[in-house]
Amino acid sequence: MEKLLIIDDDKGIQKQLKWSLSDYEAVLAGDRESAIAAVRRFEPKVVTLDLGLPPDEANATEGLVALQEILTIAPHTKVIVITGNDDRTNALKAISAGAYDFYQKPIDADVINVIIARAFSVSAIEEENRKMRQVAGSDIGIIGNSEAIDRLRMMVKRIAPTQITALLLGESGTGKEVTANAVHIASERSNKPFVAINCASIPENLLESELFGFEKGAFTGAHRATIGKIECAEGGTLFLDEIGDMPFSLQAKLLRFLQEKTIERLGGRQEINVDVRVVCATNQNLEQMVKDKTFREDLFYRVSEITLNIPPLRDRDEDVLILAQYFLQMYALEYKRNVKSFSEDGLSAIKAHKWPGNIRELQNKVKSSVIMTTGTQVTAFDLGFFDHTSTEFELSLNLRSVREKAESLAIQKAYALAEGNMSKAAELLGVTRPTLYSLIEKYGLTINET
Repeated sequence: MEKLLIIDDDKGIQKQLKWSLSDYEAVLAGDRESAIAAVRRFEPKVVTLDLGLPPDEANATEGLVALQEILTIAPHTKVIVITGNDDRTNALKAISAGAYDFYQKPIDADVINVIIARAFSVSAIEEENRKMRQVAGSDIGIIGNSEAIDRLRMMVKRIAPTQITALLLGESGTGKEVTANAVHIASERSNKPFVAINCASIPENLLESELFGFEKGAFTGAHRATIGKIECAEGGTLFLDEIGDMPFSLQAKLLRFLQEKTIERLGGRQEINVDVRVVCATNQNLEQMVKDKTFREDLFYRVSEITLNIPPLRDRDEDVLILAQYFLQMYALEYKRNVKSFSEDGLSAIKAHKWPGNIRELQNKVKSSVIMTTGTQVTAFDLGFFDHTSTEFELSLNLRSVREKAESLAIQKAYALAEGNMSKAAELLGVTRPTLYSLIEKYGLTINET
């Protein structure tokens, strides 16, 4: 239930408004001090404010000051000023000062409910728009508005114009490549190549030629000269992911490249000058690897001129919902699905999950859910959180309710497994096609048949 703050020193008006607006959780305040305390504590989206507050009930001075303080603390709050019939001048002053609307006494329950409902609706739309701007307006590709991500964005923008070598530290799936690309986008090299290579995914005997390239005849099968990833990144940025997995024997050659900005291809004798910005990343403890003599100390200090720690998803507050909505829209467009949002149980499941696989896990969950869902909303079941949805069966003792829920979920799952083919879905469920259509109509399911 939405919280509604009612600010009025008249106890009768407080009770009348609370009774008239029973669809909301009313928080009451009788003066400016208690009103400001309530705004800080409850963070209401909508406030009704009587301008005649003590100690100056006969004038609007105290009410207008309260309005200013509320909007300073919570600028997106919708403040509806309630005035007397002869107080239109002060009502207009309040609107000029940032109030959302005004309402003249006496109180009419139907009218005030429409005004309050509209204020909550506008507040919700504006909040969603702000979130979308935070997603779409992330000019360097780092999505989110948590304090940790704001700090990361700030650091990226500070180091981007320099040539400093950055080391990105973070768990698997936290977005190290996205961050490296953000450094590239924010730099003067943004119109040049961004080249990424995963040092852990390429066999040791191939990694050197992949990085440095080779001359014709350098080894069996080298029929022509081939440039490596370093040369491919000329003028741009080279991202060395999982640098902790780089073979010890290759680390000295990489160090020389970082120091001298020159390379030699395999089988070659000519030094080639390269102009490349380098960003490295790892989820390993390089300092411990230095102690264990598995990573060169001089290379460690060379690649970590500055270190950026990328926070795991569990430490990013509400970013998980912003990212989930971003991926939902992206995959709905890619797969041409009419999916608009997450259901309440879907949002609850997303917030409750710890996301050990971080953003990569979230992305995969949302991607599969867009394919799985048969309606316009993604549910916890669609996301694969079966334990989350099973509580509904445990809490309900109504056999009809349990049966209907189970049949609805079974139909949705069969439809997804059949990839939208109704005949196959009916076959999986062990019913005829007409029976399946009847069940879909009975339970009000939205099915887009292919």
